[in-house]
Formats: sequence, structure tokens, C-alpha cells
Amino acid sequence: MRKINKIEPTLPVLPTRKKVAAYARVSVETERLHHSLSAQVSYYSELIQANPEWEYVGVYADDGISGTKASKREEFQRMLDDCEAGKIDIILTKSISRFARNTVDLLETVRHLKELGIEVRFEKENINSLEEDSELRITLSGAFAQSESESISANVTWGKRRAMEAGKVSIQ
Repeated sequence: MRKINKIEPTLPVLPTRKKVAAYARVSVETERLHHSLSAQVSYYSELIQANPEWEYVGVYADDGISGTKASKREEFQRMLDDCEAGKIDIILTKSISRFARNTVDLLETVRHLKELGIEVRFEKENINSLEEDSELRITLSGAFAQSESESISANVTWGKRRAMEAGKVSIQ
């Protein structure tokens, strides 16, 4: 008598797609910079959706907000909450200065995301936060971004002071 072996069908195991989001920010609300933010959002939306290995989560964008304090950026905080909830595997951003202009906030955030297994890719600097030498490179770039922000602030303050001394009124 012949023995029949029943072969159960198996479903192929498909690789899981990475959940990818992007973060964009401009610091001053002007028409030109608003267009820059729109361009960043469009660019990242298209880039993420064009990659078959990625699942599009969204683009988090803060408009007209300084990068010096992470706590003041609503979209940045929403993105971090979504990271905590397991909704994001990779964050793309144009540069370290778009992500943060405060070295302490930058390092604390990147370290926390690294603990969660979340990768941050800084395009301009070509840095992946999960790579071996990334922390040193992030620290140096972050320090430059913070210094640039402080210099801009000092120049604006100096200009306003000189204008007041000359009797000119600045309305903002």
C-alpha cells in the first residue's frame, strides 16, 4: 500500500518594509522659505514613496520655528512620539541644522532614537546615525550648526541695537 504525504502550502516570507519618515524645518516665515519647506516636503514624500523597500509614514514639518529648542517644535515632538510608538524605523532629514541647532538636544535625541533602533540619515553631511563613527561626526556638525545660529542671532541683535541708536524703529 502506498503512503501519501500531505504537503501543506506555505506562504513565502516577504521582507518587511522599513517605515520611513522625514523631518523638514525652516526657521523664518517668509514666502521664499515657505516655498523651501514645501520643496522639502515634496522631495521627501516622492523619495520615500519611490523606494519599494520603504513604507511611507509621512513628512513632519515645522514652519517658521527655530531649531534651537526641540521642545518648541510641535511636529518634531509629534515625530518623536511616533518613534516611541514604533511607527518609524528611519528618519530622513536634509541636514543636521534642519534637525537641531542645539548640540545637547541633537545628541540626546539621536542617542534616544538609536536606543529605539531608529536610524536618522542626515543627507547633506552623509551621516547615518547607526554607523560606528556617527556620534563624533554628528557632534562636530551639531556644534557648527549651533555656533552658526548663535552668530546669526548676535548679528540680528546688533543690527536692531544700531537701528535703535540711529532713531529707526523696527516693527516685528
